[in-house]
Amino acid sequence: MTQIIYPLAQVLTIKKRRVEEAEKVVLEKRKALEMEQEKLKQREAERDEVVNHYKDKLQQLRDELDGGTTSPKIQQMKAYIKVVKERVKAEEKKVAEQKEQVVIAEKNLEEAQDALRIKRLEVDKLQMHKKDWIKEMKKEQQIVEGRELDEIGNVIHSIRQRKK
Repeated sequence: MTQIIYPLAQVLTIKKRRVEEAEKVVLEKRKALEMEQEKLKQREAERDEVVNHYKDKLQQLRDELDGGTTSPKIQQMKAYIKVVKERVKAEEKKVAEQKEQVVIAEKNLEEAQDALRIKRLEVDKLQMHKKDWIKEMKKEQQIVEGRELDEIGNVIHSIRQRKK
């Protein structure tokens, strides 16, 4: 019985290698997403710190107003509150930009996962084709071997008939 060699074996090997590469890409994209999410947490923490500072300064101004303080001190506090308010806006902008980066990283991960899924399907289809092809080749091989055995049997029978 001869060895059956699948003619698309090289293609299957290449496709399997592509699946492995796609899996690596997915891992990289997942790590990138995690990094972006971590940056977002840091940005939100920084923003929350500035917001809390802003609220503290507003409360301090209210306390000073209730206590009856001088006008220049109130003006100074209002000016400082404006500066803090601008910092809050800047931190909010950083958070929004980082959220966009997270969304981009999520899309990249989804695209990489889709590509991986497609490549896995290609490999699965090729493996199914290989199984079916091997079955078919074995059947054909059995048919050929059966004919050869019949032929050998006929030759032996003919030789015996001639000897008699």
